[in-house]
Amino acid sequence: MRVAVTGATGTIGSALVRELRARGDEVTALSRDPERASASLGVPAERWGDPSHERPPAAALSGHDAVVHLIGETIAQRWTDAAKREISESRVLGTRNLVAGMRALPESERPRVLVSQSGAGFYGARGDERLDEGAPAGDDFVAQMVVDWEAEANAAAELGLRVATTRTGPVLSEGGALGKMLPFFKLGLGGPVAGGRQYFPWVHLDDVVGAQLFALDTDAAGGPLNVTAPEPVTNKEFSSALGRVLHRPAFAPVPGLALKALYGEMAMIVTTGQRAVPTRLTELGYAFRRPDLEDALSEATGG
Repeated sequence: MRVAVTGATGTIGSALVRELRARGDEVTALSRDPERASASLGVPAERWGDPSHERPPAAALSGHDAVVHLIGETIAQRWTDAAKREISESRVLGTRNLVAGMRALPESERPRVLVSQSGAGFYGARGDERLDEGAPAGDDFVAQMVVDWEAEANAAAELGLRVATTRTGPVLSEGGALGKMLPFFKLGLGGPVAGGRQYFPWVHLDDVVGAQLFALDTDAAGGPLNVTAPEPVTNKEFSSALGRVLHRPAFAPVPGLALKALYGEMAMIVTTGQRAVPTRLTELGYAFRRPDLEDALSEATGG
């Protein structure tokens, strides 16, 4: 396949590009800094300078079989009004402009598949309710942003593309959210957050990439796909597992009020959660690479 990847230099994007190349696919990266992207990834790169305000260049999409769209400003920051606007616009407007770029191509040169990153935050705070892809959206900031984000991706279906929106949970990798937790847990200061009863729909980076490749290759993989481990765990169970992997105690409770004081509204993504399950991926036959939490944590922490 010829695959265009946006956000290709990020943690998920760079891992995906490596696997696409390893299996013989041709990859084009879209990046604000194409020279750096090409040098680090070893693939051709095209400049997409401001995804929120401009369409990608035709050369980045024309003649490609598929697009994997991963661009989005980090959610893990204090949510000022300006930050919330950037978080939303980078996803919603960036996806709108991507689809506009495909619409501008002659029909014969358009990609056939769009795999567009989404988030398990679509479901909002739902307690211990088991959430498959048929569950309705939540009503908080993240949930409504994801609704708008997916709507822009689904507009590509009007152009004849098969569209899969991958509702990804918190990704276990060397960096990201796990990287922020590790210093505290290594000092024995980690533990359950806000009581620890909220669900944590984790997924290992290997399965994020595996699910994206599966979505590219599987004709029936359209619509929303929960990209989460087969069994989500509570925050308390996650903390205990991380402590065992690191051989450290993990009993120090972290009060929700302390997190809210530190992070403001953004603390809700830690103090609440979703019991999202990958029903569609399982039904379609995806075989998880790292379904076991302790194995996933051991790999992600280098242990």
